[in-house]
Amino acid sequence: MASCRVEIEARVHAFLDALDVKSRRICVENLKKLAHGPYPGRGTGDKERLVVRGEEVYRLHIGRRFTAFYVIMSRERLVRVMEILPIDEAHKRYGYD
Repeated sequence: MASCRVEIEARVHAFLDALDVKSRRICVENLKKLAHGPYPGRGTGDKERLVVRGEEVYRLHIGRRFTAFYVIMSRERLVRVMEILPIDEAHKRYGYD
């Protein structure tokens, strides 16, 4: 996939706004990487494909503190970031290690 647009849901904006400046900067820098390689094994970042409630979802670890969840719409060349969670909460909610 050539470069794509990264779209961030409103709740992700709210999450980012609540973070301290350094954490917000780290999250935003990592989310930007999705524009050039959203699939696992491409581009940079620790990414993985998951199946959640029958839907294909991807996750990106951001440092050791956060996990972003996103979907890829390849036809539209769009990555939609749906949620960012603290890593422990992400593991509990999505049941992976």
